[in-house]
Amino acid sequence: MATIEKFNELKSLLEGLESDADKFFNKGNSAAGTRVRKGLQELKNLSQDLRLKIQESKNAGSK
Repeated sequence: MATIEKFNELKSLLEGLESDADKFFNKGNSAAGTRVRKGLQELKNLSQDLRLKIQESKNAGSK
């Protein structure tokens, strides 16, 4: 997967968590909190993968 696609996937995932975050923080829905935590873990993993791909490209001398 190209790096920009991973970046867009990150943005999409974060936007998708907004509704569940609202349900958890403003309405006290604990199941929504579980979904937010799961999504944040996925964000963490995708972010790390993207960081590594960017570093590899940077070290190789390309964009």
